[in-house]
Amino acid sequence: MAGFFSKLFGGGGEKKDNSLETVVEATLNGILENGNFDLSYELNLEKKGDVTDVKIEFSGNDEALLKDYKGQLLDAFQLIIKRVTQHHFADLQTNVIVDCGGYREESEAALIERAEHLKTIAIEQGKSVYYRALPPKERKVVHQYLAQDGRVKSRSLGDGLYKKIKIYPANKPAAQDADMGPADEN
Repeated sequence: MAGFFSKLFGGGGEKKDNSLETVVEATLNGILENGNFDLSYELNLEKKGDVTDVKIEFSGNDEALLKDYKGQLLDAFQLIIKRVTQHHFADLQTNVIVDCGGYREESEAALIERAEHLKTIAIEQGKSVYYRALPPKERKVVHQYLAQDGRVKSRSLGDGLYKKIKIYPANKPAAQDADMGPADEN
C-alpha cells in the first residue's frame, strides 16, 4: 500500500504524463483496484476562468457503498482527489465534485425542503426555529437558500464542526430570542 501512496503523492522517480486528467485517472484507478470496488467512473474536466472543475460520476454495483452513511465515502473520494490535485498541481485551482447516481442533488433537495418547512413555521408563528446540527457544507446550502428570502434570517449556533441553524423572522432581532430551545431533529 505504501507504493500506492508514493505514486499518489510523488516518489518512485519515474517520469510519466503528468496532465491533470492522467493523475486523477491514475489515482481513481488505484483506489478502485486496491479497494476492490465494483465501480466505474466518468471524468469530466472543465476550465472556467482560473478554476478547473474536476467532475467525477461513479456507477456500478457498489454505488450503495458510496451513498451509505450520508455519502461519507463520496466525501472521502472527493477529499483524496482534491489533495492529490493540490499536491501535483500547486499553481492550479481546482474544484472537485464527486457524485454517484445524483446523490448530491437529492441530498441538497432534502436539506432545502426541510429549510423551507422551518422557514414557513418561523414566518407564520413569528418566532425562532432551529435546524438540527449540520456539518459546514450542509449549513452553507441551508444558509444560501434562506438568504434568498428577505422575510427570514439565519445564523449558525454552537461550537465545533457541527452547529445548529437558527432561523428567525427578519423583523425580529436575533438577540431577542437568545435561548437555544429544542433543536429540530428532522
